[in-house]
Amino acid sequence: MAIESPKEECGVFGILNPQEQVAESIYLGLFALQHRGQESAGISTSDHLKISKKAGLGLIANVFDQFQMEDLKGDLGIGHTRYSTTGRDSEENSQPLIVSGINGEISFGHNGNVINSGELKESLEQFDITYCMRSIKGAYSLVFMTKDELIGVRDPLGIRPLCLGKMNDAWILASESSALAHIGAEFVREIENGETIVITKDGVESSIFSSKSKNHKMCIFEQIYFSRPDSIINGQLAYESRVRMGESLAEEHPIDADIVIGVPDSAIPAAIGYANKSGISYTEGLIRNRYVGRTFISPNQRLRELGVRTKFNVLKDVIKDKKIILVDDSIVRGTTTSRVIELLKDSGAAEIHMRVSSPPITSPCYFGVDKASTTE
Repeated sequence: MAIESPKEECGVFGILNPQEQVAESIYLGLFALQHRGQESAGISTSDHLKISKKAGLGLIANVFDQFQMEDLKGDLGIGHTRYSTTGRDSEENSQPLIVSGINGEISFGHNGNVINSGELKESLEQFDITYCMRSIKGAYSLVFMTKDELIGVRDPLGIRPLCLGKMNDAWILASESSALAHIGAEFVREIENGETIVITKDGVESSIFSSKSKNHKMCIFEQIYFSRPDSIINGQLAYESRVRMGESLAEEHPIDADIVIGVPDSAIPAAIGYANKSGISYTEGLIRNRYVGRTFISPNQRLRELGVRTKFNVLKDVIKDKKIILVDDSIVRGTTTSRVIELLKDSGAAEIHMRVSSPPITSPCYFGVDKASTTE
């Protein structure tokens, strides 16, 4: 998707496996959730005597090495990969966090945003999770860990995703089902909105916060962009949902053209759907440089002017003199969209017809998505 695309806050992962050490499984699970946050990563584990933690800034592969993984002992653990929409991007904000309370030490990882956290901080210190959910306002999926228990929580509206998996005697919690496949686990089900899951060596217990939890309102951007295409979101494979979005787009906004191309990578399924429904050939016209990401060098003016060219390269021989349908999954600010179109024009496209598979974005989001302000 476009460079100005919205960013989702975090990915969470947890596992209890009585048969083996879990640090490496968490490490692999976080790899499948790296797209949900690239600013920091962390793992906490428990050997039922103490909780150990390693976290730091950067990508998962940069934070951990073999020796650090060996220090994370235990058959119970959680992991986190972070994109910060609140709080500074700093070492101390890297999750999972470890805190001590009246019931001992816990570690937790958080995905989403609680919008009334300040006013609730002191008043809720004495209450359990189920009670807290009555007062917390926001969108969140959480994984908690005591020395002996793994706990998963999903907000009462189900805005943020969380699912349950199983592998032999192990139980797993993850933001997306794709993370389960990475460690060889089976997808069991999505956690219900308002549900709390408590996993111990004796099995899994579940409780639902309230009847109001039946009002399901998952963030639409999970289907459009955030989730990996191989994840099951709201009962549907995200890839298939995006293909159907493209098919609907072709029905609603047809145009005569030579080829259909998508903005890599997240708009590709929608572009394929558009091509299938319209009968116009789909082809790759833009190649994405998958190694472009955050950089620790300040870009000079020349790099700024290159802009989108550092992220996309055009297959000029493919698009030259062609009437093109360009499909993207969404437009936030529109700055990169215009640059991609300019890039295609400069490469010789005869016509460019823009098509967007999501509904228009009309409002900011206050629930943990770094989306444009109203003025933008």
